[in-house]
Amino acid sequence: MKRAAVIHRSPRALRHNLALARSLAPGRHVWTVIKADAYGHGMEWAAGVLEDVADGLSVSCLEEARALRDVGIGAPILVLQGPRSAAEWRLCASHDLQPVLHEEAQLPGLEALREPLPGLWIKLDTGMHRLGFVPLKAQSLYAQLHRHPAARNGLHWMTHLACADQPEHPQNAVQLEAFSHAVAELPGKRSFANSAAVVSGLASATKLGEWLRPGIMLYGASPLDGENGPERGLRPAMTVTAPLIALKSLEPGASVGYGATWTAERPTRAGVVAIGYADGYPRHAPSGTPVRVHGRECPLIGRVSMDMLEIDLTGVPEARVGDSVTLWGQGLPVARIARAAGTISYELLTRVAERLRVAES
Repeated sequence: MKRAAVIHRSPRALRHNLALARSLAPGRHVWTVIKADAYGHGMEWAAGVLEDVADGLSVSCLEEARALRDVGIGAPILVLQGPRSAAEWRLCASHDLQPVLHEEAQLPGLEALREPLPGLWIKLDTGMHRLGFVPLKAQSLYAQLHRHPAARNGLHWMTHLACADQPEHPQNAVQLEAFSHAVAELPGKRSFANSAAVVSGLASATKLGEWLRPGIMLYGASPLDGENGPERGLRPAMTVTAPLIALKSLEPGASVGYGATWTAERPTRAGVVAIGYADGYPRHAPSGTPVRVHGRECPLIGRVSMDMLEIDLTGVPEARVGDSVTLWGQGLPVARIARAAGTISYELLTRVAERLRVAES
């Protein structure tokens, strides 16, 4: 059952943000990252919007890749968490997928594969210590695999930076040097630049990575700590709104919500909004977290409930029941809400509940 709250998705914003990524690192190819249901925006929707303007689509797992092929998406697809069995390697070949090899346990299944892949990527762990082989193994992996039938169309290399959102962090230089040294004499494409590396300029400062992998920036949020997307020219691809369903006149001393954590210090006009933590709004957003009504910001008051939250409408006397309230998106960057709630934009975008209605904007 759908709620009155709405996710407004903007295809134009999504395409604009991709164009901005290209402009920040000219001449590079782009894997557009649409994993985690396109950061909460809808994977199939994002794939349809981006398919004819991106060089390829990047997903987390085979299940996501297969779902895209099942709805007719024909673009190149990169699978970041690679196959775990011989059957899954065969599925990559039959579905024309480019998987990532990142773990020794994947090798037996790959060895059994006789069909060519459109591309095979090897991930090196240069300091993230998550997925990937140690850089010293790059040469031996190339020697082992470059003549394998699966690698007939190319053997390529990637890594992931742990601190790209902090451009001056010394680990960025350490990781890039390790990656560069490991693949210096090996053929194939290279990729290291996520959104933070693109936005910060790390991607454009080196010729090392021919392929970018932007994610969060495509959806309008800045990956750099303390920044909002619009500060970098990004446009929100998602705006979340919900209606006002009640108005209250509060006298000084009246408290609001569970735990009576907020108390009116003056006559206050309060509004009840039909959205809560069951819809993906952060439960721990404190009083003072902004929303937007009639083009003006109003503060959240009291605790967020399961299906509702309350706001101070004293500064918007024309507000009426049925009016639309913007929780984040156009005019109110999601990063501001995330910072107020002590979390990150990624979490808010990916946790918006399925019970919200979806509209194009």
